[in-house]
Amino acid sequence: MAEGPPNVLFLHSHDTGRHLEPYGFPVATPNLQQLAAQGVLFRQAFCALPTCSGSRAALLTGQYGHNNGMIGLAHRGFALRDYRQHVVHTLRDAGYWTGQIGEQHVAKRSDLVGYDRVVPVRTTHAETVAPMAAEMLGEIPRRPFFLAVGFNETHREFFAPSSSHDVLYCRPAPGLPDTPETRADMAGFHASARALDQGVGTVLQAVDALGLVEDTLVVYTTDHGIAFPGAKATLFDRGLGVALIARGPGGFLGGRVIDAMVSHLDLYPTMCDLAGIEPPPFLQGRSLLPLARREVDAVHEAIFAEATFHAAYEPQRAVRTERWKYIRRFGERALPVLANVDDGPSKEVLLRAGWGEREVAFEQLYDLVLDPDEGANLAYDPRYATVRDELAARLERWMRETADPLLDGPVPPPPGVEINLPDQRSPSDPTVRVDSA
Repeated sequence: MAEGPPNVLFLHSHDTGRHLEPYGFPVATPNLQQLAAQGVLFRQAFCALPTCSGSRAALLTGQYGHNNGMIGLAHRGFALRDYRQHVVHTLRDAGYWTGQIGEQHVAKRSDLVGYDRVVPVRTTHAETVAPMAAEMLGEIPRRPFFLAVGFNETHREFFAPSSSHDVLYCRPAPGLPDTPETRADMAGFHASARALDQGVGTVLQAVDALGLVEDTLVVYTTDHGIAFPGAKATLFDRGLGVALIARGPGGFLGGRVIDAMVSHLDLYPTMCDLAGIEPPPFLQGRSLLPLARREVDAVHEAIFAEATFHAAYEPQRAVRTERWKYIRRFGERALPVLANVDDGPSKEVLLRAGWGEREVAFEQLYDLVLDPDEGANLAYDPRYATVRDELAARLERWMRETADPLLDGPVPPPPGVEINLPDQRSPSDPTVRVDSA
């Protein structure tokens, strides 16, 4: 390995969760499987916000959404409070060249972020982005570098299933009934995941061909859970759980699996640690190097997550330990916020069954050992009152320590953003522009 700070190749996808071959799902993703076999796979990795912009912003600023300002969607007008807190500025100050290609989703315009170079693309699909990223790797003017490569896959609309066999025999997404519609829906996801994997393979082949393997940290992750009901934009593990695979210097080698809980917030301090950079004081995560080097068994006793806006306002917060998950919903709305669920055949199956009229509990407590699917809410069972109260107090302490504005009442959308109303059925319904706070 060359001396000095390593390069960082940051590969990220849309709405993929952990529904990939390295996590045991029947989705053919051989390139990601090979990356896991060469590096380190984090089995219990979680995003800090299960929404597209919020999750990426938390990862790239090392801060929770209510601290960095990204509590909604960038393309609808939400923004970081200070783009100078983005990791590219810390890396550039330390001598890194920085570049971005494909999806970024933390600003309306990529030039607002601060990269040295942003490559314009016709689409952010893997078939377009991957060859251009491979070419860009050979043109980077100096090392070390940080290159962010974002793929649209596996965002809806999904690709068409490659064969009728996939539609007939595919298993629906977790938590959904087994119907022809849900099977076909998941088969479309599989097709998109295969396209994503092919794109990842193209970029990794370029890393190998250019002789960059030994001195490049490759990180693959996604923003949040899959775009199905009960996953994306929820604080269930199906919404918060993400794939996270790292390969390269610092102990990220050997085909290992780490079961300790980690957060997207941990990647920024990890990059600083690996590069020998003093971490900025605003970071709220922890370096993963001690885990990768087998110096510790865990870096978190608990992780925290939040959601405020996605398409519509739906404020909720959660704390997760190895055994328990506690979710608290705020406000007075008891019905699902359907606009926060991406449209698709699986959503329609649930709507026809009356899902939109079924109330959601304001407090939820799940035993993740005996109920890993988070289907039996124990929050109102007196036998678990002590656990609920302890986790509720822990969550409130975190909110106070991080100055969460939700403690003071409803969080207003900032002026200029566009949002759906909670009563709307679809994120495609007409939006409302907020003219004043």
